[in-house]
This record gives sequence, C-alpha cells and structure tokens, in this order.
Amino acid sequence: MSNNSIRPKLRNAVLDSLRAGVTPGVGIHHIQVGREREVQSLVEDISGITKGHAAAYRFVIGDYGSGKSFFLKLISAIAREKGLVTVSADLSPNRRLNSSKGQARALYAELMKNMATRAKPGGNAMSSVVEKFITQAKSKAKTNGDSVNVTIKNELAEFSGLVAGYDFANVIACYWQGHKEEDEVLKGSAIRWLRGEFTSKLDARAALGVRNIIDDDTFYDYLKLMALFVKKAGYKGMLVNLDEMVNLYKISHTQSRTLNYEQILRMLNDCLQGGARYIGFLLGGTPEFLEDKNKGLYSYEALKSRLVPNQFANKMGVTDYNATVLHLPSLSPEELYLLLENVRHVHACGNPEDYIVTDEAIHAYLNHCSSKIGQAFFKTPRNTIRGFVDLISVLEQHPDIQWQQLVEKSEIEIETDTDMPEVDVIPAPGMPSYGDQNNDQNNSSDLGNFKLN
Repeated sequence: MSNNSIRPKLRNAVLDSLRAGVTPGVGIHHIQVGREREVQSLVEDISGITKGHAAAYRFVIGDYGSGKSFFLKLISAIAREKGLVTVSADLSPNRRLNSSKGQARALYAELMKNMATRAKPGGNAMSSVVEKFITQAKSKAKTNGDSVNVTIKNELAEFSGLVAGYDFANVIACYWQGHKEEDEVLKGSAIRWLRGEFTSKLDARAALGVRNIIDDDTFYDYLKLMALFVKKAGYKGMLVNLDEMVNLYKISHTQSRTLNYEQILRMLNDCLQGGARYIGFLLGGTPEFLEDKNKGLYSYEALKSRLVPNQFANKMGVTDYNATVLHLPSLSPEELYLLLENVRHVHACGNPEDYIVTDEAIHAYLNHCSSKIGQAFFKTPRNTIRGFVDLISVLEQHPDIQWQQLVEKSEIEIETDTDMPEVDVIPAPGMPSYGDQNNDQNNSSDLGNFKLN
C-alpha cells in the first residue's frame, strides 16, 4: 500500500460507496487487489483497440457480490488512463440490447450520458469530446487554409458510407454552427441527438434538419460511429461497459429474450470479424446468465458454440485468459485481508498513524465472517466489506467501544439476489469450482507495476 495521502473528499466517496454496497466511482485503484492475470489480459485488449485491431468483445462472469462491477470499473479506469473514452450502463427492464419499444435507444442514451474521459471520469463528457473535435478542426482549417465547415466535412467524409453516418456528420456540423454563432439552443440540440435523447424524427428535423434519430434499430451502428468519432477527436478509441446482463436472462418472454441474444451474437460476430474498429465491449453477467441451458446464453446454440471453454485449458486445469468468456475467480482469504487493509488505509486518508483498527482486528473480523458464512465470505465479499466499513465507522464515532465487542456482534449474510429465479447450474467440464483457491493466483505479471495516477 502507498503511504501517499488521500484527499478527504475521495476517502468519503470510496467509503460511502462501499457502505452502500456499490462500486466506488472514483479512487477504485486504492483498494484493488488480486486478479492480476485477468486485468493484464484486458489491458492487452485495450492496447489492441488503440491500434485499430479487430474490436475486443469479452464477457466477465462472476457471482453476485463477487466484485464483477468493481472489476469492470477498474478496467474502464485503466482504459481512460490509456487514452480511451469509456461509456457504461447497467441493463434493466427498461434498457436492453434489442427492443421495439425504446429500450435499446434508452440503453444507448444511458451509455452516452455516462461517457467519461480521463479529464472527466465522472461522466457527462459528450460536450467535451465534441468540443475537442471542433478545436482540432479549427486548427486544421487554419493550417490548410480551408473553412471549418469544409474541414469538418472532409474529416467525417468516411462516415457517409456507414449506416446513419450522413446524419451523424450533419449533426456535428450543426454543433459547429451553434458554436460559431453562440447559439446554445442549437448546440444543445446537437448534443441531445448525439446522446440518443430525441424520440421523434419530426422534432429532430425541426431542431437540426436531419431525417433520422438514434433508435432501437440503429443502437449498435451508432456505437460504432461514436467510436470512430472519438478517434477523430483525438482519443484512442472507446470502451463500452455493459453490466447486469443478467436482466436479459430474466426476460420471461422467450422471443424477446432470444432477440436480445441474437443482438449479442450479431455484435460478437461483427467485432471478431473486423466489422468494427477502435471499440471494445465488456459484458458483465452471472454464471446463470451464461450457462443455464434453458434461459441463458447457452440456450442459444450459435452463442454456446462460440462461448464454450477452451477444452485444452480445461484438460490441463489452467485458465485461458484470452478466451471470450473470462470467469472471475474468488478472492483468496489472503487477498480479502489485503482488501480490508486497503479499506483501512483509505479510511485513514493514507496515513498509517491514523489506522483505527489493528492487523489483529482485521484477522479476527475475517475469522468471524468465515465462521458465520464459510467460503462465501471470499466468494462474494461485498457484504464482508460493507460490514467492515460499518465497523470502523462506529469505532471512529465511539472511541470508547472496543473492536472486540463489535466483531462479536457482527451479523454477516451470504450475498443473494432475491429477484433471481432458482436454477440448477452445472459448471462447464473442467472449470474450477468457486471454492477452489488454486486459480493461478500465484502467477505474476507486469501489472504489478501499473499504476493509476
């Protein structure tokens, strides 16, 4: 752990998120432990995205509370450090990959609302990205002796040959017009269109003079266009982070669920066959979402054939980190101990002299959790971490209370999802059990030298 100080604002943001059982939006690198091989594999994917190779497409599979969302946000933070733009959203009943009632457009709008860059990691970066493109266009126009309008048209000329590319380029031109004429309404309309917030073609035509809007049918096409645009704006590509994919598994209507799986297949095929550039996808889901043969991805034969585990890796008892599906291993007890140490370090704003509990207290707390819920305390550590944050919060406010008293009274519950239907899931042959701690944890990588500044 670093002894560098941590700002109180960042400290509070991290602890408040952990206390609520959600992944911190900032400061995530202060508490990350383990899973170095998985992270390194995705760092290599990010490198491929920046070079314009075939688009990356990965499923990140883990149980509820296993740190799946944490992992996805960590990869997004690394991507931004590497110069990518990131967009992220959780799927829900109102946000899907395929629909005829606006759910796909709503998912696109949520992704664009959460657009983030290194300079704006908290989201709402669309205007900044467009402004950066406009600034570069003005600079090129000055160098070439052309007008800015001509330069924008030349820069986006290749878009005209892509699905919906003509309207996309026209909207960027409208933004420039609003910028030049200080017309905030026109600029705002352009940003609304780019974010997928128009629901009526008539409204879009009246505001911007374009005939089309981003809708359910063009969801994926516009993601590819946006990736090319951020590249034109000077970034190195775009990473799309889709979490809570289990909400597709929960769709009760078989045809609707199948259509969403067909969209996943379409995107997967397009990415792996070179139909998209400067873009990568991370899709987070549970084992049920992947493996259930009745309702999961394995129920769709074309997807199952592409997502089955590497048979040679299985037979040798090793992990293929380059596979399309990346299973998150459970944290070892040692890694969970380090994680709680990191939480303690954040709580003390990076000053070891201000640690509110001793190493002995952390050991005692983890032993208590283990006795209460067994292996689940490292398999799904969210509740364990939440309980630890509550514990140190009480000690901070009531210094007369001893940590031993609190540990004895700790009530830790196994992480469950009450909305999930009961399903029997049989692990794919050769896959390690979730209680197995021998998941290549001892393999080292160069990731240990990677730091987020």
